[in-house]
Amino acid sequence: MDLLPRSPGEFGSARYWDRFFRQRGQRPFEWYGAFPELCPVLHKYVRLRDKVLVVGCGNSELSEQMYDVGMCEDIVNIDISDTVIHQMQERSRSKRPKMSYLLMDMLQMDFPDAHFQVVLDKGTLDAILTNEEEATLAKVDKMFAEISRVLQVGGRYLCVSLAQAHVLKKAVEYFSQEGWVVRVHQVASSGDKQQFALPVFVYVMTKFRKIPGSALQILEICPEEQDKPMRVESAERLVAAVRDRQHYALLCSQLSKAPCREQLSLDLCDKESGRPRYTLHVVDTPSVKPSRDNHFAIFIIPQGRETEWLFGTEEGRRQLAASAGFGRLVTVALHREQHYEGMASIQAELSEKVMELAPPGLPAWQQVPFLSVGGDIGVRTVQHRDSSPLSGEYVVEDVKGDGTCYFRRLIFLRNRNVVQSEARLLAPTPLPGQKKRRKDRKKTSPAEPPSAIDKSYLCCEHHKAMVAGLCLLGGPNPLPGNPLAVLVVGLGGGSLPLFIHDYFSQARVAVVEIDPSMLEVATRWFGFSQGDRMQVHVSDGLDYVGKLAAEAQYDAIMFDVDSKDLTVGMSCPPPAFVEKPFLQEVKTILKPEGIFILNLVCRDARLKESVLATLREVFPLLYTRCIEGEVNEILFCQPSPEGRWDPTELGARARVLEGALRQPGRPWDSSYTLADMLQAVRIL
Repeated sequence: MDLLPRSPGEFGSARYWDRFFRQRGQRPFEWYGAFPELCPVLHKYVRLRDKVLVVGCGNSELSEQMYDVGMCEDIVNIDISDTVIHQMQERSRSKRPKMSYLLMDMLQMDFPDAHFQVVLDKGTLDAILTNEEEATLAKVDKMFAEISRVLQVGGRYLCVSLAQAHVLKKAVEYFSQEGWVVRVHQVASSGDKQQFALPVFVYVMTKFRKIPGSALQILEICPEEQDKPMRVESAERLVAAVRDRQHYALLCSQLSKAPCREQLSLDLCDKESGRPRYTLHVVDTPSVKPSRDNHFAIFIIPQGRETEWLFGTEEGRRQLAASAGFGRLVTVALHREQHYEGMASIQAELSEKVMELAPPGLPAWQQVPFLSVGGDIGVRTVQHRDSSPLSGEYVVEDVKGDGTCYFRRLIFLRNRNVVQSEARLLAPTPLPGQKKRRKDRKKTSPAEPPSAIDKSYLCCEHHKAMVAGLCLLGGPNPLPGNPLAVLVVGLGGGSLPLFIHDYFSQARVAVVEIDPSMLEVATRWFGFSQGDRMQVHVSDGLDYVGKLAAEAQYDAIMFDVDSKDLTVGMSCPPPAFVEKPFLQEVKTILKPEGIFILNLVCRDARLKESVLATLREVFPLLYTRCIEGEVNEILFCQPSPEGRWDPTELGARARVLEGALRQPGRPWDSSYTLADMLQAVRIL
């Protein structure tokens, strides 16, 4: 029995609907939205004494159920199908005396003006607005005009819909331009994603008298999990908010049916502000065999650690999920703009929502564990937040690492999962003669990190590799007491030039930074300072190098500069810094035995190969050192082919230099070994 229309236009044909209901018989047909799901929304907007009009009623049980539960009784149902009107009259005549069924076209109704307090539409608008052709839109305009005419001021048009973008946009634009208040409710799901994945929405359009010349629009959305409406500023934003909820429902449906081959990511937003509060990644591990209690777990990433390889990369999360031993692991990152009370409150807040992401076959009795590192949510303190024309919004924040260590980080919010600069903070030490604090006195809050910068500690592995690359300099060992002219392009927090300045006592360091805000950040928050041997030039690195006299003057040139253009597959350096004419300028200001060290971060394999080919054309000797667990690759470029080092000799040079750097009384990171850092260096 084929009940589908031959074309979308048949949805508006009385002949089609007569045939449909004759073939279907007395069995009720519900497009979507069962009464138990719709009831909470209908109760808000339908009162007992309201006169209600149901347009395109079909043989849905919705009117009967509203009547039977006592929601309202004065209900008029209309439809263009004579067949279904007769069926419904017979079905309700004796049981519901105050409810009526009339054969009538909603495009041309016989009711007087302002006759109803509520007009209810369940799927009728969706059935008519099947396309955006001129004739279809004209029919919808006529439908809306008739609904507006028969509704009283203060009356509500309730439209149950799947909210296709063009349907929602048309309804919102029409009624908001008429001065009506438009609110969209997401209907709470029954939980049966196998039966119907798409969420159902109810548009609530409340009629107000149109004020001539007023452009005020009141548009709101009510997600299923909250009663309080959220105001949105435009029809486009309202359509986008609904689309996000549709995508989420489809995602949950897919996750409930089968494991996901790729990691899925989604944001859960704050109910009040609408800003992201949690970022979730769903990681399935097919190799884990299901057992009694290893189906599903939630992992809360401590604040400030979401940038670490284990939590911030696909491969890291895959390794985390495998080691945790769960078939599906959902990692949860916490956002710096939000406040969190603790693990218990996060668990209470997320428990219901994360169950929507549960894997297929999860037993109903299964308790889902919440995991974390050390059982807490970490510590994050935003010390400074600002914006610059060049770098955009940025924050300086202190976060707690493993154990008792604290770190200060610079984050550009346009790329919030990447740490631009990082420094370890020193634990405060008591002054000479200062008494220890009595045990009964209040201890320092764990949320109050120390503030002094540990300048002896290089947090970034690529900085450690760049310093170790000084061993590749030609000539005698680059001992700390030997003169050394270094140019660093890209300041950030200043830890790289600071380390060279402090540990190479005869080094003269010139730093080029295009963004003056970064010089202020480095000075105020990362312990950076200028002096006789350290000078910062606020300039574009391209211009600065181009203006230097074409004569060799630097022993080492280091590029650690990020790209502001995130559309390119290379985030460090900007593409102009690795073009052949500019690289040739770099070579002219480098001494023959000098070294050019470049931090390359490139995810585009073809672009990366092109960059390496250009570097080989300019520099005859090229070494590379990949940073484990990161995209960073450090390139050591030498202007002369005679500078090739034997690995054994290079290791010996590294040990000599490190021995000279490790002076008594001078702090040194015991985990940092120059020879080990250079072991992985290879010639390209």
